[in-house]
Amino acid sequence: MKFAEDQPVDKEQLNAIFKDIVKYSPSKLCGMLGNALIVPVYTNILLPEEYGLYSLSIAFLSFLCIIFSDWVGLSGLRFFRSFQLADELPKYLSMLVTILTFNICTMFVFAYVFRGNFYDFFNIQPKYFFCILFLIIPVAIRALLFQLLRAQLKSVAFTFSTIINQILTMGLSVLIVKFFHLGALSLLLGMGISISLIDILLIYQSGILKYFRKPNLQLKILLPMFQYGIPIAATSLSAWVINQSNKFIMNSISGFKDVGLVGVAYGLTLPLFMTVFSIITVAAIPRIFNMFEEKQDVRPIVTRFTGYFLVISLPVITVVSVYAPDFVNLFANTKFSQAYRLIPYFSFGCLFMALSDYTTLQYHLANKTYIDFILKLISGVVGIAANIVLIPKMGLEGAGIATLSANFVYFFLSATIRIPNLGIYFPMKTVIRMLFAFVPAGLLYVVFKNTEIAGIIQMSLLLIIFYWVYWLVCKSIIKSPVS
Repeated sequence: MKFAEDQPVDKEQLNAIFKDIVKYSPSKLCGMLGNALIVPVYTNILLPEEYGLYSLSIAFLSFLCIIFSDWVGLSGLRFFRSFQLADELPKYLSMLVTILTFNICTMFVFAYVFRGNFYDFFNIQPKYFFCILFLIIPVAIRALLFQLLRAQLKSVAFTFSTIINQILTMGLSVLIVKFFHLGALSLLLGMGISISLIDILLIYQSGILKYFRKPNLQLKILLPMFQYGIPIAATSLSAWVINQSNKFIMNSISGFKDVGLVGVAYGLTLPLFMTVFSIITVAAIPRIFNMFEEKQDVRPIVTRFTGYFLVISLPVITVVSVYAPDFVNLFANTKFSQAYRLIPYFSFGCLFMALSDYTTLQYHLANKTYIDFILKLISGVVGIAANIVLIPKMGLEGAGIATLSANFVYFFLSATIRIPNLGIYFPMKTVIRMLFAFVPAGLLYVVFKNTEIAGIIQMSLLLIIFYWVYWLVCKSIIKSPVS
């Protein structure tokens, strides 16, 4: 077994990624703050049943985005550099816009024809259904333009737009709730207005209009995009099944109130943690794609950042899971306090999901996203089967166990099935350092169990002790750079 510390890393690229991380960090940290504020704000202005309906609506919106729009933006990111090197960006971006427009039109036709089936299957009211259909237009445009900014390495523009979007969405949603009393529908209307305004800003920042030409659809360009993008859509749909299907299954069994609890636990874990964890990938992946296109070995740098991710994520996930009741009471209204029962399962599910971003990168580099799809499909089947079996028997805990199991299966399979010369190494020294640091943190936790110190203070002190000891280990016992 080769370890990351033994592999040479392109220091110029490493420094460039760190600079991009610094530039992207404000958007992600503000996004984390926004996601942290959404739950206490929305749970205080909505009843549990209304919050459950809002959660179902957002889940349905993400379902449509996965099928019809998200994969177009990801294809734009993946192949941007190759078309830039070939001086064919106008042709390429025009085709992306054409594909996205065609997809949205197809969605409207499909949704109208089968609207009755959607009402029954997703248990959603017609007014919410049509509101979501129109909401997907600005959301799809935003997704494409955000990926274009990433491909252009315009991290400052990306950061600025993300922050403004977060503030506008929450502010407008609260105003509409207060003045028009439309319940969960207010939040969807606030999203639609704010994202439409942001799209105008993104069009200016990306400069896409100066690239746009009359589309000339060519099979040699379309085929690689569809070969790359369609499996991504199918993979994301499987991920949706793993992390969102429990809301619909829970609703059919227990009603909107328990869906509200699932929504709170979901809102305090996946959007919160994944926003922070993605600081690394949002900065690193575009440059890793560029390095790969330039025939460089990307494995050492991918492994290096996998180690960084573990150091950032695992201590936080562990502490939040141990102090789940304090964590929920800190952010959510007391009527949602039972959501703490899901926090450990959803938190570690996030950990494995985020870790899979590194183990599955090999499939994206090799344009073999169908492998990713197959693995995600297997995991999705495991997740939905576990939800159907466990929720009736175990309630909220059943939904949590199902989500955690499916995400772990996906990570395990992606770490096991490797493409030659693209699989990452194992960051052994990072793991050893972390084991050293967990020992004093664990002992301190035992001491805290017999005290009356507030939970948030205990959580903070445990993390401070962990990272202080980890730093000491890096400087004294295991001195090589963090892998």
